[in-house]
Amino acid sequence: MASYPKLPHEYEEDELQDGRHPPLPSKEQRVLKGHEGAVLAVRFNPQGSYCLSCGKDRTLRLWNPHSGVLVKTYAGHGYEVRDAAVARDNSKFASCGGDKQVFLWDVASGNFIRKLRGHDSTVNAVCFGAEDNLLLTAGYDQCVKVWDMKSRSIDPIQVIKGFQDSVTCVAVSGTSVFAGSVDGSLRRFDVRAGRATTDQLHHPVTALALTRDGLCCLAACTDSALRLVDVAGGQLLATYTGHVHESVKMDCCLTPSDAYVVGSSETGEVLYWDLVEAETVERFKAHGGVVTSMAMHPDGALLLTSSVDGCVKVWGK
Repeated sequence: MASYPKLPHEYEEDELQDGRHPPLPSKEQRVLKGHEGAVLAVRFNPQGSYCLSCGKDRTLRLWNPHSGVLVKTYAGHGYEVRDAAVARDNSKFASCGGDKQVFLWDVASGNFIRKLRGHDSTVNAVCFGAEDNLLLTAGYDQCVKVWDMKSRSIDPIQVIKGFQDSVTCVAVSGTSVFAGSVDGSLRRFDVRAGRATTDQLHHPVTALALTRDGLCCLAACTDSALRLVDVAGGQLLATYTGHVHESVKMDCCLTPSDAYVVGSSETGEVLYWDLVEAETVERFKAHGGVVTSMAMHPDGALLLTSSVDGCVKVWGK
């Protein structure tokens, strides 16, 4: 493995005196049921008090994962809902899916605030950026689109092209936009400097996760490997294996301290790897089918997983 740049994640404090790792969320606490069919994504709000689930049944559901209570159901998409992102003030969230549209919702009323029509095909991913002043979407139409949330326009203010296949995921850190594609590329766009860089991972990328400082990017690839890439130089820092990821879109994430990598398997398992050593430290059976999505609580106390079995599960320490 390549030498790893120092990260401000207090890694040493996360390891117990005898070398064992600290408790990681792996004990089932509750099961959130209600969707008819697969749950394609699950996302915490920024504070971790609530979560959203995105269903193949065309609905989004707002849950209290700490009590298991279903708070509200949001219906309006014409096809499956593939992703969602909650604004930092919790008053609104964005969703996207198979109907080519991006919806901005009012959380309390359940009504649409805006509908953004700019993609020519399925929209795979959505995220907020620039203190929620921007919304970014990634689509099957091989581009990332940027929307101004302060404007009332339904048209994007920027379209990022250059991909050779479907763009599956998008993330933001500062003024940098990261996107992964089925064409095997991990691309970074520096909005302020107007520069674009490409790292070729040679296998379709289905999910991204950034370290807290934005120095490294974790990519889930369909050759059953997670890859950690140095953002500045593009070097491959580590590869995490032991799971099965060959044919479907699956998530990845990091613990809040960046000490551990979290991934899932088409066999229904969740795996934790030590970020620096790239060794599996824990694995457990989470679902009977593919684990489609996951989300780590901001304080690391809970992990959410969703699956084709129609359930969201809440895991604690």
